[in-house]
Amino acid sequence: MAGLFADAVWKVAAVSILVGAGLPALFAVGIRAMAYGVGGDAEVGMPEGHPVGKVVGYLIFALVLAFILTGIAIIVSSGLGMKVSFEHVYPTFAPKGH
Repeated sequence: MAGLFADAVWKVAAVSILVGAGLPALFAVGIRAMAYGVGGDAEVGMPEGHPVGKVVGYLIFALVLAFILTGIAIIVSSGLGMKVSFEHVYPTFAPKGH
């Protein structure tokens, strides 16, 4: 029983560290990329903006948003008595029994 408890605690700790620190850190990298893309007053040396910074920033923001929406989908699906299935490219709701 103690082994099962330790295994569950380890999984919860890993996910909480990933979501609790990983997503905000990824968001901060997106903010930094956007500042690099804008340039000027957003940067310390006021260099010219780089378009690739904006693209990277938007991609990172889209990734963070996808993680947040997936988390919300998992919470909503459990409230509806379903689960989120990743059998396809995108997550879908599926009955819990299958």
